[in-house]
Amino acid sequence: MNSLAEYFHTDWAAMTAADWFGTLLTVAITVLMALAYFLVFRPKNRDALEARKHILFEEDPSDANGDRNGGGHG
Repeated sequence: MNSLAEYFHTDWAAMTAADWFGTLLTVAITVLMALAYFLVFRPKNRDALEARKHILFEEDPSDANGDRNGGGHG
């Protein structure tokens, strides 16, 4: 076995639940990040994303009357 294979050798049977959780979480986040990059940088989705680029700066209709606490004054 060469040194690179020895370096990346993993004892799967010795992994604890925390190790498996971390491994699966890392794989899931990697897949979600790849999917997000694919959707954002796909030229077909450009118009849909450009239409929503100011959505964070739009005012919420429920806050239009200044009622930010969700209740009245009583």
